[in-house]
Amino acid sequence: MMARTQIVLDAELHRRARAKAAALRVSLAEYVRRLVAEDLDEPPPSGAVEAVFDLGESGGSDVAAHRDAYVAEALASERLGRW
Repeated sequence: MMARTQIVLDAELHRRARAKAAALRVSLAEYVRRLVAEDLDEPPPSGAVEAVFDLGESGGSDVAAHRDAYVAEALASERLGRW
């Protein structure tokens, strides 16, 4: 279970942290979690939801726009035994 934490960053540090998170293709929250885990000598969290759904990128995604096609493709693959 995760606990919500609020931090305050100056504008430049916030901009640089968001840019670094975007370069890593993770959310700012995931980037901060990884930094804290690394500092505490803990392995980084695995199976992060952000990585699965690419939530770290705010450039837009076509998943919502094409959800019906994706579901239909998955169902067709399942029926054909491709899974």
